Amino acid sequence: MKKQNLFATMILTMFVFINVNAQQWGMYTLYATKDGIKAYLVDTNSTTYHDWTFSSTQKSAYSAYLIPGDTLVRTYGYISSGGMSGGGVTGAVQKVLWDGTIEWDYKYNSSTYTLHHDICPMPNGNVLMIAYELKTSAEATQAGASSSVSIKSEKLIEVHPTGATTGTIVWEWHLWDHLCQNYNSAKDNYVTSIIDNPQLLNINYVNTTNPDLSDRWHMNGVDYNADLDQIVVSMHFMNSAFVIDHSTTTSEAAGHTGGNSGKGGDFLYRWGNPASYGVTGTTIFNVVHDAHWVPSDNPNYPNYLAAYNNKGGTGGKTAIDVWNPPYDGYNYSYTPGSAYGPSTYDYQYNSTFTAQNEGNSQQLPNGNMLVNNSFGSLYEIDASGAVIWTKTNTNSSHAYRYTECYVRGPVAAAGASSTSVTAGTQVTLNASALSVTETSPSYTYSWSSDPTGFSSADQNPTNSPVTTTTYTVTITDATLGCSSTASVTINITSGIKDNALSDLLSLYPNPTTGIINISETKLGNKNFDVAVYDSFGKLILKKENQTIIDLSAYSNGLYFLQLRMDDKTLNSKIILFK
Repeated sequence: MKKQNLFATMILTMFVFINVNAQQWGMYTLYATKDGIKAYLVDTNSTTYHDWTFSSTQKSAYSAYLIPGDTLVRTYGYISSGGMSGGGVTGAVQKVLWDGTIEWDYKYNSSTYTLHHDICPMPNGNVLMIAYELKTSAEATQAGASSSVSIKSEKLIEVHPTGATTGTIVWEWHLWDHLCQNYNSAKDNYVTSIIDNPQLLNINYVNTTNPDLSDRWHMNGVDYNADLDQIVVSMHFMNSAFVIDHSTTTSEAAGHTGGNSGKGGDFLYRWGNPASYGVTGTTIFNVVHDAHWVPSDNPNYPNYLAAYNNKGGTGGKTAIDVWNPPYDGYNYSYTPGSAYGPSTYDYQYNSTFTAQNEGNSQQLPNGNMLVNNSFGSLYEIDASGAVIWTKTNTNSSHAYRYTECYVRGPVAAAGASSTSVTAGTQVTLNASALSVTETSPSYTYSWSSDPTGFSSADQNPTNSPVTTTTYTVTITDATLGCSSTASVTINITSGIKDNALSDLLSLYPNPTTGIINISETKLGNKNFDVAVYDSFGKLILKKENQTIIDLSAYSNGLYFLQLRMDDKTLNSKIILFK
């Protein structure tokens, strides 16, 4: 599910291998040239459909992704005066619109921290980022390190865009909070047994092929699973993939309890190098990048994990390894003192090339796979491993395939003249669509309801619900045959005026392009609080006695507004569509 929303239920299907007549999947492939100023969308004939050109001072660094709304999210190279540098350092992230307009430009680089390697756009509009944080030799010694050197430790930050160049870190996780060592009992992180603590990283485990003890972990890939609310990362010199819980608060992520798993920010699962936590088992990876979940719509390995095994294939060639983690609810089955299962991969694709560093893969819904030979060429292979499409000389670290409808289809929005009425009151539903890439889209509309009983082909139909009803519209671009759906719920109130805030005030407009007005005349002189939550239930905004609420800095989507006055509460869904 690399950087694409995954909301299907988890279905683990084993021993099924589907090959749909070696058909190519999707329409457009995205890649950005490493240390270059171009990003491209090419079709399956290798013809450029669209491209972006960047400033020569903002060359692409590692990864680029396309998110709904046809916005490019990419890393680029930025080092401030005196800022950290080094292999894989990026330093900055941009959101770039279809026409090349830079919507967001976020820099995170200093003498003690910097973004590096991969990012992950999230369903809520935030961006998950990997960052180094420098620890001094004194801090390393206190943490139980057996050598006195400064260490580039790792952290994850989730950044919510707040302005053209600003962002708020709404969640973070620090590897430094989850170390262990059995070297010095007088120092921090001491445990009597490394084997008994696989949920922690042994600060003194060092890959013998890496002479740089200051960069002993080197995180390089990150992916987010919305169903599990978990994150997977890959670490170059650990030859491992690690899963952590994202449902924690930042405080819980720093500890060992809390979250859906009950384990705070400790590792829920690790795989690829049992020796790194002192147990017996086969080392699978020989340099690893791009750890990610296989999407649930993949017919062969739904919800498995996959990673790019740079030199671990046959004869030292690059391989793509896919394995089935031992899910146990929000945790993973584990026998103490042994290696995490499975003992080996469920599937391995052995390439004919060796990518010493970087690279990625994408498992596609028809059983095919996109393979990126970093700084070389792109390949689409079918389920038997046969190459059915090639794009040469792409010189990219990451590449991804998208359907025509993902790139060019409409993005639907739905609203109503009022979302809280008494039974039988007429409301006007409204629908709109955004198709950034299309010059003359031709839309059709199809409304349905839950409970059932209402349907309409009008763009803005009317209805008089007698019970709380959710109305769903499907908007289709008839020219492309691409559709998108959106919903609005009309809540039926009791109509008791002395106990219902919905009868005392109104919120408008909804949907909104950014500004929500609260009817001031009906509030009188009473104090009230307004809180706005995102679709994941996280508080993003809180105001007191403010009748104008500005959401223009936030991404398009569904939000929840709660207004409290005395002992009364009004809850309303807000659709932001800029």
